[in-house]
Amino acid sequence: MPDMRGGMRKMIPLGLVALVLGGALAAFEVPDRDRRVAAAGSLLGLEAKLRRAFRDEGEFEPKKEPAFSDWLTHHPEPGQTFDQYLASRPNMPSASRKTLYVLPIGEFEKGIAPDLELLKAYTAAYYHPLPVKMLPVVKDGEVPAKDRMNGGKKQWKSTDILAWLPKKLPADAYVMIAVTMTDLYPDEGWNFVFGQASLRQRVGIFSFARYHPSWDGEEAGAGAEHLALRRAAKILTHEMGHMFGIRHCIYYECNMNGANHLEEADATPMHLCPVCLRKLHRAIRFDPVVRYGKLRRFQEEHGFQEEAMWTGKRISAIQTAK
Repeated sequence: MPDMRGGMRKMIPLGLVALVLGGALAAFEVPDRDRRVAAAGSLLGLEAKLRRAFRDEGEFEPKKEPAFSDWLTHHPEPGQTFDQYLASRPNMPSASRKTLYVLPIGEFEKGIAPDLELLKAYTAAYYHPLPVKMLPVVKDGEVPAKDRMNGGKKQWKSTDILAWLPKKLPADAYVMIAVTMTDLYPDEGWNFVFGQASLRQRVGIFSFARYHPSWDGEEAGAGAEHLALRRAAKILTHEMGHMFGIRHCIYYECNMNGANHLEEADATPMHLCPVCLRKLHRAIRFDPVVRYGKLRRFQEEHGFQEEAMWTGKRISAIQTAK
């Protein structure tokens, strides 16, 4: 089944929500400290810097109780421990199939759309040491997707694009994520969807249309471009995380948290928690100090000062681990 993030169905009647939460699905329970520690798996036998990288000593925020409209209220997922991740036998990059591709589709208006080269650079730091390549832009007229108007704005049918993407997948690709500034919908019963992916086909399509304040008619202030970049960087790396078999995180406030709406997505951090970081390490075998170093350089150069300070503290903690 394709993975969807964030999209909103037609309004659910209040009575149905109460029935789902009170009956068919158990309410989400925030994991306690013991459960969070266990989720990262045994650290015995790991070298000191890896033990420290996958251990929380107060720098990670535990998952908060979800609000009524949040993801875990409506999707009380059981979570995925590191051991469960291993047992799922996820796809892994290989020597001949390890490149992460980004495919831009349609128009990317300067000042509204996030800078594609900055997105490429951030993704390369986040998924170091895997190579990241940006493919040539596919023009609007070349997109084989049904379109419709919704609220005066154009939308493409995401399932049409998803069915077409495997034909564009390069031979050396581990995954390919298509990005667009055109809004998306998966079928007529949905208002919109942020994105959709096929883990089996190793492709996905995600829209940045709603990430700039101008989408809602708000005046674009001085920080609008930075906000759009932050949102796009988070969703691109989140969705690529799914391609490595990493499920939504329920243990910490983490970039792999599910998000039901933009406010919830904004509240999640850009970094991975210890549990998800260990899963990613299993897939691509990075040096945590080198990876964090590349992320900090990007953060410092592009105005993510709070994130840069946090990352710097992580680097120091790992470097001094015994």
